[in-house]
Amino acid sequence: MARKVGSHAGTTGPRVRAAALRLFAREGYAAVSMRAIAAEVGVQAGALYLYTPDKQTLLFDLMREHLEEVRAAWAAVRPDPAPPAERLAAFARFHVNHHIDRPEAVFIAYMELRALTPENFARIEALRRAYEGELEAILREGACSGAFRLPDARLAARALIAMLTGVTTWYRAGGPMSRAEVAEAYAALALRAVGAPA
Repeated sequence: MARKVGSHAGTTGPRVRAAALRLFAREGYAAVSMRAIAAEVGVQAGALYLYTPDKQTLLFDLMREHLEEVRAAWAAVRPDPAPPAERLAAFARFHVNHHIDRPEAVFIAYMELRALTPENFARIEALRRAYEGELEAILREGACSGAFRLPDARLAARALIAMLTGVTTWYRAGGPMSRAEVAEAYAALALRAVGAPA
């Protein structure tokens, strides 16, 4: 099939992923067809298969890229070594600041897991567990040292991730708090949630 005039692999591929991200977040994975994605990009439906084998692969790739990006970004700023409270506050600030600009990717990564095939689900879950395991390790160390009071590190990690990720549902630039103030507030909430001084 001839590629549409103005269509280039280096630019159309990212445009396909961006269009899929927008549509999946807005309408839900099940409701979006490859034809709709093609229309959003401005190419013929058949041209999409130059960039992805199918819609499932597109969803998986979006989730994988998001999770790999967040893990790499955290690894680049992780304050090691540092006391558990300092690391928890740093994790909270990082998570809020990183996710606040990516509400669509965050929504898809958490709400469209049910749409993955079992094999793809297992691979995405492994990436999620690896990232959330970073927080769980901080909480476990803080509990063992007496810095934190919590019933279970895994449960606390899941609760904190849900709280921190929730910022993407309400934050808008130009609101009463700056993003830095929001990140600091969430860091203080995370510390208080585990019984540490904010």
